[in-house]
This record gives sequence, structure tokens and C-alpha cells, in this order.
Amino acid sequence: MEKFCSIWKHTFWDGVGDDLHYKIIEGGQKFTWLSSFKTSSQRRLLTVVLQGAAGVGKTTLAKKWMLDWAQDHLPETLHSAFYLSCKELGRQGACTFAELLARKCPDAQEAGPQVLAQGQKILVVIDGFDELRVPSGSLIHDICGDWKKPKPVPVLLGSLLKRKLLPKATLLVTTRPEALGELRLLVDQPLFIEVEGFLEADRRGYFLKHFEQQDQALRAFQGMKGSPALFHMGAAPAVCWVVCTCLKGQLEKGEDPAPTCRTPTSLFLRFLCGQCPPPTPGCGPAPRLPTALHALSLLAARGVWAQTSLFDGEDLGQLGVSESDLRPFLDGKALQADADCEGCYAFLHLSVQQFLAALFYLLDGAGRGDAGGCCAQDIGDVRALLSKEERLRNPSLTRVGYFLFGLANQERARELEATFGCRVSLDVRQELLRVTCARDWPLSSRADTRELMRCLYESQEEALVREALAPVTELALHLQSERDLVQAAFCLRHGQALRRLSLQVEKGIFLENDGVWEPGMWAERSQQDHHALCRWTELCSVLSSNKNLTFLEVSQSFLSHSSVRILCEQITRVTCNLQKVVIKNVSPVHAYRDFCLALVGKKTLTHLILEGSVHCDSMLLLLLCEALKHRRCNLQYLRLGSCSDFTQQLNDFSLALEVNQSLQSLDLTASELGDEGVKLLCGSLRHPNCFLQWLSLENCHLTEVCCKELASTLIVNQRLTHLCLARNNLGDGGVRLLCEGLSYPECQLQTLVLCQCSITRRGCKHISDFLQGDSSLTLLDLSLNPIATGLWFLCEALKKPGCNLKCLGLCGCSLPSFCWQDLASALASNQRLEVLDLGQNSLGQSGITVLFEALKQRPSPLKRLRLRADESSAQTQKLLKEVRDSNPKLNIDCKAARAASSFYCEFPFFTPQDNFPVIC
Repeated sequence: MEKFCSIWKHTFWDGVGDDLHYKIIEGGQKFTWLSSFKTSSQRRLLTVVLQGAAGVGKTTLAKKWMLDWAQDHLPETLHSAFYLSCKELGRQGACTFAELLARKCPDAQEAGPQVLAQGQKILVVIDGFDELRVPSGSLIHDICGDWKKPKPVPVLLGSLLKRKLLPKATLLVTTRPEALGELRLLVDQPLFIEVEGFLEADRRGYFLKHFEQQDQALRAFQGMKGSPALFHMGAAPAVCWVVCTCLKGQLEKGEDPAPTCRTPTSLFLRFLCGQCPPPTPGCGPAPRLPTALHALSLLAARGVWAQTSLFDGEDLGQLGVSESDLRPFLDGKALQADADCEGCYAFLHLSVQQFLAALFYLLDGAGRGDAGGCCAQDIGDVRALLSKEERLRNPSLTRVGYFLFGLANQERARELEATFGCRVSLDVRQELLRVTCARDWPLSSRADTRELMRCLYESQEEALVREALAPVTELALHLQSERDLVQAAFCLRHGQALRRLSLQVEKGIFLENDGVWEPGMWAERSQQDHHALCRWTELCSVLSSNKNLTFLEVSQSFLSHSSVRILCEQITRVTCNLQKVVIKNVSPVHAYRDFCLALVGKKTLTHLILEGSVHCDSMLLLLLCEALKHRRCNLQYLRLGSCSDFTQQLNDFSLALEVNQSLQSLDLTASELGDEGVKLLCGSLRHPNCFLQWLSLENCHLTEVCCKELASTLIVNQRLTHLCLARNNLGDGGVRLLCEGLSYPECQLQTLVLCQCSITRRGCKHISDFLQGDSSLTLLDLSLNPIATGLWFLCEALKKPGCNLKCLGLCGCSLPSFCWQDLASALASNQRLEVLDLGQNSLGQSGITVLFEALKQRPSPLKRLRLRADESSAQTQKLLKEVRDSNPKLNIDCKAARAASSFYCEFPFFTPQDNFPVIC
């Protein structure tokens, strides 16, 4: 142990062990290592997990704490500490636990019982738990408490974590985040600590130490900071060393460091080329260099796919190379002798290994030889590398994919060929395009889209991006950091086929949303905001540069006054062809006003949704009224969500409706109109210049009081064909008044949504009466009303030839079991009903049998039927087959779940071609 201490006192990377940052994320409070782990008052069993990305200093921190433990001289403290490297032990065969400890401490095998007795004073470091390559969940099923029983090393380590071995010891485990799920199965109430590595100030300090001249250090630091992806990787000290090493030579030559820092690929390519010894004049690269590079890339690729980072002489022998062949890379530190495992090698950092693994896919196979071809059998192809399934199993593949896109750049390929004398095949470029352009690349989520943006940005080749995005017409971007902003801005400029763009911007990207900053940080944060706004300007410019882009959604977004202004400037440009705009849950509140001003007079705009903070901004409603009255206004669909102050501006809004001649659809769902507000609105609806065809007053606090006014409006306004009154307490009295208006031949209403309106049997009687009178109504939704036996009245109406209903919604209407015979009879005689929703009603097997028997008797006009039925029942399956055989056009949905409260939102046949205002 003393030898171990003396070695590790001097092996921290330039003293970075003292600069590493960490924080408690679960299981405890901030602590002092010695006082929490080793005092005699600390009695509870303690397992500490250091988690963090590759290379951020987990191992360094664990060894530093191990030294503190072993060298401390507190009373009653033993100096017993064991360091177990999973990376090293993963290459070892089965052994006993006593043998395992003996390799780290020769006296441990003899002192097994004594060690157990003093176990509370022992520290065991299990370093690199993620390096244990075992099937998920397997460790929990093979636990051993016998010191003398040979077991595979992973089983012994799993037993140690389950405290079947050294049950009273303090355990310190390091792991990457991807292995936390497996680790949680083994440890009990651990203390989780996230190792953050270098913070920004630490990175800056590292650069100042590395460079002799301060101005060069700061210039290099700003170069790295200008690349969000590279700066994020700089949390690892090794990456900072690579950046400093690459940029130092460039700055001394007076070269601009910005191109090298633009992407991680450009940096690691510069680092790799720096491994090549200067060529002899007139001779070119060393003759063995291409073979060595092939071997190194193959070694890296095999390691990534096998999820290992440690290699020995046997691995090199299989590739047909020796240590001397790899001397340039050993001298340049891309590959290093491993500190923990004698005779083994590891790459400088996981990102170096991932970069070289990506290079494997580009190097021409002619130089690999037979050994290379044999060893490459366990490496997946490009399609496997980019597949979501493989990346979930092996997260390292994600960054390999980024690097592969970066290396597909033709200019970088030529640099590789010139430096190493190797042949680079760009056939992989076409494979990348096939994967991204075809259906193989899933864009089913915002996370998938972010991955695509990162891959394309890494290439830095406009032609490749343009070709990859050629078939993409819709994108949904979730901008979580400046990195996402930079990458999206670069890619969108080349997606000219894009028609629909959805944006979600997280808090913190723009300055105004980060609260109050300390004076010393303001200038630096302001500079960051300036960079973010520049990238935001580039992204927003697609609105005016892409003539095909007609749909924009900005939702769940934290913007700023400056970013809103930039977005609105692009919207107002003549070359912006937006037709449909959705602004939903956006801050700051005043952003809605800016958007409204930008859209005033926008002749191309036909659909607008404003939801979120509109409920508390009366000025916005005034601006909206002015927009509706503008002579260039061509708005056809308007949705205002949750307008609590709407009644105060209703006079102005009503006047705007009388002036505007383009608006056809108005959705005021969840606005606090009330009965008086509706009466005022109805005055405008009866105006001869009102062109509204579709009106939603869902959940607007309406009662029976306003129904007479609505009924008279339906008689006068013959343009209004759709009315939604869902989730209002109208009751049977309100329905009676509405039906009086609906009975008039002048009424042209076709769709009526009365979902969840407190309608009972009596209300159904009023509805039945007007349906039998040759009504124009074709869609009626009575879902979530307790109509019960009122179904009998509806069935009587369905039997009449004058009933024109095509769609009827009765979901969740508490229908009794004895009513199904009446409905079956109605369906047998009705010749118009095409859609029937009986979901969330208990039919029972008898009810299903009655309905299906009626439907299979003769062809029915019914096209869609929803009901609750057990499809696993043999009897139901038989009936379903018979009905489908006799009515092949009938779609039967046996799932009773219902997501939407409004019938018209649930049935999918309403499309823009049906003159229904669907914009999403």
C-alpha cells in the first residue's frame, strides 16, 4: 500500500486532482471525506458512487481520496485500502475473492478473517464499474459470500457491492452514467456524487498554465469556447491537453486557431496528424505509417464495439503490428501504456478512441491485410453504427457516428491521405446519405432530430447537409443549449424542402431569462448572449430565405426581448411566406404583443394560434383587433387560449369581426366569456358582414341563460356550420332552447358538439324531435353526458328518413345494457350514419352480440365503430370476422379509451379537404 501511495502522489495530471469539481446529487449532503467516512462516530454502512462522463477525473478523485484514507493518522483508523480496476480485472479469469485481494495486498490472503473483523475500517475502490461487460441484470442473480470459492471477477465484484463480501467496508465506486441502472440493483442507499471535471474557470486556468504567453493562452481558450461541443468536452482534462497541444504550435506559427476548434472532428484530426513524424524531404510519409494507422483504427473500433478501453500485446499481435510500429502514436500520446495494468495500452481519452474508430470506416481496406479483415468481423457496419438500438446498448457509438460524419468531409479526407500516405474511401459518404435520407433515420421525436442536426453539423460540408435534408419537410427542434442552436442554424440554411418548423427553446440560452447575475459575471455572460443571438439570427433567417416554409410553431419556450425581436423581424419580411403560426406558452409575456405586431398585415398568414400568457394581456387583444381590421388581413383561422380578460375587450373584438371578411374559424376555448359575453358576441355573429363558419366556445362558463341568444344566431347566420359548446353546464333547458333554433329550416348548422354539458334523458327527447324534422345537422357529439335511457329517443330519430346524421358520439354516456336492441334496430334501418362512438360504455357480451348480429345482416353505411370489447374472446373474434366479411369497409375499434373531450377532435376524417380547420 505504501508503494501505491508513493506512486500516485505524483501521477495526477499536472495537479488537476485539486481542481476537479463534484456535487452530491442523491443520498446526502456536502461532506468532508475523512470526517464522513472514517471517524468512529460514522457507523452506517457507506457506499459512495462517483459518476461522470469519460475522463472528467473520477479515477483521479477516487485515488486522491484513497491516499487521504490510507495516510490519515486519526485514532482507531486502519490504513487498509484496496484499489480494484474493473478495466484490468475484466481481462482476468475466475478466481477466489481472497486471491483477488492478494494481488493488491499480499497479506490479505492470510488475514482474511482478521480483515472481515475489522471491515468497518476498510476502503475498497471499485474503479470503472461500467467496464464490467456482463448481461444486464445478471450480477444480481449470482451472488457469492464464500472467500475461497472461485468465481468470475464480475460475480465477485457484484457480491462485494451486495455486501456479501467485506460487509462492513466502505465502498467507493466510479462509473459512467450509462451503467447506473445496473449499479442501482446492487448497492443499497448509496451516496451519489457527480464528478463535473473542469468548470469554465478551471479550463481557463489550465490554458494559462500550459501557454507561456498569456495572450496566446486566452486566444486558444476563446477558440475552444467558440465551439460549444468542444467546450463541453473540455470538462475532461485530457481534452484540454489535446486542445492546448494542437493550438500551441498553430499560434506560434501565427495561424488562426478557429478552424481547428470549429468541431471536435477538426480538433482531433489536427491532433492525429500531429502524431505523424515530419517526412523526409522528397520521400513522403514513412512506409509503415499507413499500416500502423489502419491497425490503430481497427484496434479502436474493436474496443468501442466490445465496450473496452484496455488492450494488450496479444491484441496488437492479432493486428499484425508491434509496439515499435505504433511508436509515433505512443510518442504523441494518442496511445499510452496503461498505468494500472502492466503490458497493456489505452487511448489518451475515450474521445480519441472514438475518433479513431470512426476513421476505421473510411480507411481503404486494401492496407489492412488478412489479420485486419479477420479482426473486423465483430465490428458493425455504418447502418448498425447509426441505429438507435445499437446506440442505446452502447452509448459510445453515438460520438463515433458524429466523428464519422465529420470525417466524411472531402477536405479532411485529402488531409489524411497527404499526411499518412493512406487511401481514404468516401463510399461511406453515400452510405451516410442513404441512412439519413431514407426512412432508416427516425425523426419521430425531437431527440432524434437533435441527433441528426449534430451529425450533419459535424460534417461542415454544405453539399452533404443539403443532400441529407433534401427529403425533409418537417422538423421539430428542442434547443436545450447554445450547442443545439449553433448546429440547427448551420443545418437549416440548407434544408430548402422544409415546410413545417417547430421550435422549443429551453431556459438559459438567452440572457434575459437567467435572473440577476453577479457584477463580475455580467460582461462574460453578455458576450455569450451576443454569440447566442448571432446564431439565433442565422436560424431565424430560414423563415425569410426558404420560400417553402409555411408553418411555424414556437411552444414551451423561454425567449428574450432581443430574440423575440429578431424572430419578428424575419416574419415581417416580404420573402417570408408563413401561412400558419402557433405561439404557445412562450415567455416573456410581452412577446405575444411583438408577434401580433409582426403579423399585422401579413397577407400570407391564414392560421394563427395564441395560447399561454394571452389570458392576462389586454393590450395584446387590442393589437389583435387592429390586426383583424387591417385591410391586408387574410386570417381564416384564429384560436385564443384561456383569455380571462377577453370580456373587457369584447366590444372591440366584436367590431373587428364585423369589419374582417376573411375569418372563417374562431376558437375561444377556455376563455372566460360567460353568458353576457356570448350575448355580446352573438350580436356580431348576426351581422351580415360576419363570415364565421366554425366557432368553438368550449369551457367558456356558459349556462342555459345564453342558449336562446345562440339559437337565434343560428337562425340568422346561415354561414355558421360548426358550433362547439363542450364542457359548459347547459343542461336540458339549454338544449331545449338550442333545439328550437335548430328546428328552423333557415338554420344550416352541420356540426354540434355538446360533450359534457349535463344533458340527460329529457335533453335527448328535445334533440330527437328536431333530428326527425329534416335537420341539416350531420355530426352530433353527446359524449360524457349521463343520457342513460335517453338513447331510445335518439334511436327513434335514427330510424326516420329525415335524419341526416352521419356521425354520432355517445362515448361515456352511462348507457344501460337493455338499450342495445334499440340501437341495433336503428342501425338496421338507418342509411346515413357513417361513424358511431360507443367507447367507455359497458356493452357486455350480449350487447356486442346484438349489435354485431344486426351489422352482419346486410351492408351498412357505417364506416367506423368504436366500442369496448374483449378482442381475446373467441366469440367476439368470430363475430368480428363475420361483420368484417359482410361489411369490408367498416373499421371497428375495440379500445374504449378516449383522449379528447370533443368528438370532432377524435375522429380523423376531418381534414383541410373537408373544409375543416385543421392546422397541425
